[in-house]
Amino acid sequence: MIAPYDPDRAIAGVVEQLAALLPARFQRLATAESCTGGLIAAACTDVAGSSNWFERGYVTYSNQAKHADLKVDADLLERHGAVSEPVVAAMLGGTLAAAGSDWAIAVSGVAGPGGGSADKPVGTVFIGWQQRGGQPEVVRYDLAGDRSAVRRAAVLAALVGLRERVDVQ
Repeated sequence: MIAPYDPDRAIAGVVEQLAALLPARFQRLATAESCTGGLIAAACTDVAGSSNWFERGYVTYSNQAKHADLKVDADLLERHGAVSEPVVAAMLGGTLAAAGSDWAIAVSGVAGPGGGSADKPVGTVFIGWQQRGGQPEVVRYDLAGDRSAVRRAAVLAALVGLRERVDVQ
């Protein structure tokens, strides 16, 4: 019998892989989270010894927090909105600058149940990755499900995306 899909188990498995990959490369991770509300940082720190590779996490849920903590330009937020590729790219740069880490993950999206629009419906999530000295990579995801499912899927996509990028170094 095939076991039912368990997103928490999938997340834990990817974190275990990162817990081996990042310290082996003497690299550290920092996160900037909006719609995931710290779930990526929580998943990383669920692993004993994560202080060897996880630097810190920023939960910048409001535009003010993105501006104050990550130095995201207020005009950028006004022009594009928090749920956008340019803002997530700016969150990545701000995270690397503030944390001094080797890698950054940034996430902003519409988890629902409300808050969506015609061009950014519920389930729209932008996830970005950047290595210190590299260029930001931001991908738009259209995730399905309720608020919890969207957030968990975003956490998994963010961590899998990091693992893929660390793997190709």
